[in-house]
Amino acid sequence: MFVLIAFFVGLTIGLIDILLLKRKTGLKNSILLLLADMIGINVISMFILDSYFRFIAQITFFPINSHSAGFPILYAAFALLIGLSWLVVVAFFDKKLYFEKVEHSKRKSGVGLKVVSILLITLGAAAFTGTVWGMECFNGVDPDQLIINLTSPTEGTSEEVMAAFWSGPFLRTVTVAAVFTFFVFSKRELFFKRSEKAICVFSVRLRKIVSSILALVIFVGGIVYGVKEFQLLTLYDMYFTESTFIEDNFADPREVKMQFPEKKRNLIHIYLESMENSYASKDLGGYMDENLIAPLTELIDEGVSFSQSDKGLGGPLATKGCVWSVAAMVNMMAGVPMKVPSAKNTYGTSGSFLPGAVTIGDVLEAQGYEQSLMFGASAEFGGLNCFYEEHGNFNILDYEAAKEKGWIPQDYKEWWGYEDDKLFEFAKAEITRLDETGKPFYFVMETADTHFPDGYVGPNTPTPRDSQYANVIAYSAAEVAEFVRWIQDQPFYENTTIVLIGDHLSMDKNFFADFDESYVRTTFNLILNPADGLNDIPQERRFNRWWFNGDMFPTMLASIGVKIEGERLGVGTNLFSERATIIEENGVGTEGWKYVDKEFSYRSDYYIENILSGKEPFDNKNITTY
Repeated sequence: MFVLIAFFVGLTIGLIDILLLKRKTGLKNSILLLLADMIGINVISMFILDSYFRFIAQITFFPINSHSAGFPILYAAFALLIGLSWLVVVAFFDKKLYFEKVEHSKRKSGVGLKVVSILLITLGAAAFTGTVWGMECFNGVDPDQLIINLTSPTEGTSEEVMAAFWSGPFLRTVTVAAVFTFFVFSKRELFFKRSEKAICVFSVRLRKIVSSILALVIFVGGIVYGVKEFQLLTLYDMYFTESTFIEDNFADPREVKMQFPEKKRNLIHIYLESMENSYASKDLGGYMDENLIAPLTELIDEGVSFSQSDKGLGGPLATKGCVWSVAAMVNMMAGVPMKVPSAKNTYGTSGSFLPGAVTIGDVLEAQGYEQSLMFGASAEFGGLNCFYEEHGNFNILDYEAAKEKGWIPQDYKEWWGYEDDKLFEFAKAEITRLDETGKPFYFVMETADTHFPDGYVGPNTPTPRDSQYANVIAYSAAEVAEFVRWIQDQPFYENTTIVLIGDHLSMDKNFFADFDESYVRTTFNLILNPADGLNDIPQERRFNRWWFNGDMFPTMLASIGVKIEGERLGVGTNLFSERATIIEENGVGTEGWKYVDKEFSYRSDYYIENILSGKEPFDNKNITTY
């Protein structure tokens, strides 16, 4: 079949060459030209495809029969395109095709139509290239994330991500617009000279028609492609389909009675950027042949980890409003998903970052805790500075603060700000300072080296594996474990709980390209040294638990000994308790997960009126000690 296709393509190009371009005369010369075209076009086409398959697609081109049944047809189309392109080049070289500037009589030039066409093709190209870039970089960004990120501060974004944007969709869109503009406004017509007579094959009038049709097709195609890939039709549900699910399951922290132990415990909460359980070996419930996060999994027997499986290694399920760093923090801090803002509200603006929410930061501040937040990026990214300052009055120790305090030079910039090697050293100093205040403390930090694309390779990162991302993951796991061991060696550890948890699933698309879609990806979680008795909870409360990041709000409070009436805060459930989570209450396994995920995607008037809008501040009226 393939041989026949290749023969047909070569014969077609050869006949066009002989009959139309008439490069050779005489039967013998014509046959030689025909054979040269047949062999040449197929050799060039196979060479190009083999190079693409080998170096880009990472698969083999040969043998041909290893491809799908429809591959010969695709090959025919590609080879014909190559052949026709070659004939066009030859025709120009032989001056059988040529451009000639033609002056037409004065009349309306249709400038308005040209400008509209340029605008349409620019928007269409931006939609195409932006969607491709977004899907490659963010591995299927949800529409809620897209809307929130577009309306939130972008200061502090990684230079690598922004560089990929400028060199990718922006440059490609500008290039397409520039080439199309030249094409539209050109006054040259294309002529084909056969014998002594020249025929106009592409006139200025035809150029106008083609450019208008092309612009409309690219515009519509780009918009449809973007809408499909980014699932933008679901925005209708987010803005117009009302659900009372959050209201029906919400436990207002202002009204819930809580009891703190008389001697308050410290809490260290470490967000692990994109740290998944899939990085572990298959025998542990991961997806790798090698356990890339062995230093972390070795810690599990020392604490409590909650898993959706019966193997012990698992974690929270990804749900709407929870699948990127800022949203994950909102979920775990406030026990609610991060939903698209209303007209009254914008994230990242002072006084408007979930002003009606109560977070663990609010609760601990009311109990006299000293609180600090540390990460190597700018806290202005996504408006996190507003969130943490307004909900707990945290001491913000970000990239900008590190420069102000002289921890790093003013012109220092690595990755998102500064790398994790420095982060752990700075964190040790800050935790020591917090302990010396004599107050109970809550310290929050987030790693960043495992962020997409491909992670950050520093001077200390070992690189024994072919995959850069795998090397970064393994080194990050070792760094975190070493940091945990340092904390455990400190005198304050006896009265300190450590929470380790991946913030969200990784967005590094290429690393997961070959994953079985049926494998349920979850983030790593582990609570070390919880309050008395919690390390000994029965196995059924640890395994086969279906939960989401919002459950960490009451769970973290419980881990430092807080007793919570009803075991729920926000829509999050205390995992140490016997109460079922909202996922478990609404179906078995993935059934409940899908149900909650769908409900989170709908509009919630309760959320808009009580979480996105201001409400009375949190106080201690329902908190006692025991």
